[in-house]
This record gives sequence, structure tokens and C-alpha cells, in this order.
Amino acid sequence: MPTAKPRLGSRGRPEQSRAAILQAAVREFSREGVAGARIDAIARTARVNKALLYYYFKDKEALYSAVLDHVFGGLTAAVNAAFASNVPPREKILAYVRAHFDYVAGHPLYPRIVQGEMMSAGRNGSSQLDRIVKQYFRPLAGRIAQVLTEGMAAGDFRSVDPLQFVPSMISVIVFYFINAPAMRSMAGIDPLQPKQVAARRAAVLDFISAALLRQPPSQRKGASK
Repeated sequence: MPTAKPRLGSRGRPEQSRAAILQAAVREFSREGVAGARIDAIARTARVNKALLYYYFKDKEALYSAVLDHVFGGLTAAVNAAFASNVPPREKILAYVRAHFDYVAGHPLYPRIVQGEMMSAGRNGSSQLDRIVKQYFRPLAGRIAQVLTEGMAAGDFRSVDPLQFVPSMISVIVFYFINAPAMRSMAGIDPLQPKQVAARRAAVLDFISAALLRQPPSQRKGASK
């Protein structure tokens, strides 16, 4: 006789159960923050019992830590291909922008988790922030700064301060998704519809290009024809 598949709420399907818990936790933490999130609600949404949840994650802080790793680990994987490509800095920085934007567009709840972490750290300090900065923020900023430096040296980029330009660029990529509820109310449209996201993607690329890229000599004002 065929063997019955283990239920999702059992220890017989660890990868699926853990993934379901993380997905439910993303939704709960993005809505309620760490303080307001409830393990009961996460377990119910993931369709597992609390005992199984605690089998994978010893407490709410451990689950929140895993969610942050899930969010930032995914972003790191998404942008690595852009940085690893053997193309000029001009193409590499725009490939990074596209990869970062597409990752956030595919996971629109993630920026709210990041924003919540920053706000929590500002009020009460954070046991997570130092780790996240060391493990994810600093390496990402370093790789972007390296591309900026290479592009400035090659004459492709305007002279910018990476310490200022990197957070400005990331803000342009991410803020649209953080501000989506307000935009929905002001404009009367769903800013997360594919058409609107595509328009925003094009606008982000245009804005960053205008802020950073030097025009080719043939397109500069006064250039000889």
C-alpha cells in the first residue's frame, strides 16, 4: 500500500513546514511589528500547531531573527548576479538597481519589516540591528560603493560621495513600496498593480541614471557633430 504523506503540521515535512511558518511570520510582523505579533496568529496562518512552531524556532525573537535573514538573504542572492557580472560600471549599477527593485516588487511586505526594525532600534535599541548591519547592510553598501568608485574613475559617473549616494539610491528603490498605502489613498489607484510597478521601475532607473551617469561625449551640450 502507498505510504501516506506526512501532514504539513507534523515534523515529517520540515522544509515545507518551516517555509510556511516564515511566510506567515512575514505577514504578521509586517502588520503588527515585533511587539504586537502573536505566535498564535502565525501558527494559525501557517496551519501548524504552536508546538511545531517552537520546535523550529525556540521563541518569537528567534523567529523574527529568521525572518530578517529570510528577507536580507533573499535580497543578497538577488543582487549578487548583478555585481558578479563582467560588465562596465554603468551597466553594473543599473543591473543592481533592477535586481533590487524587482526583489522588493516581488515581496512588497519586506520593506515594512525593515522599516519596523529601524523604528524599533531608534526607540529601544535592537538586538538584531548590529547583526543585520554587519551581515547584510555593510557588504551590500561596500559593493555598491566599489562600483561607484570604479565608475567615477572611468569617467562614467559624476563625482558623488558614496556615503551619501548609496542610501539615497536605496531609498529611491524602496520608498515607493513603503508609501504604497498613502499613494493608494491620494491617487485612487493601486500602486502595486503590475502596470504601476512597471512605470515606477522605469522612473527609478531614469532618476538614478540622471543623478549618476555622465552623458557620452557625443550627447553633451556643445559637443561637435
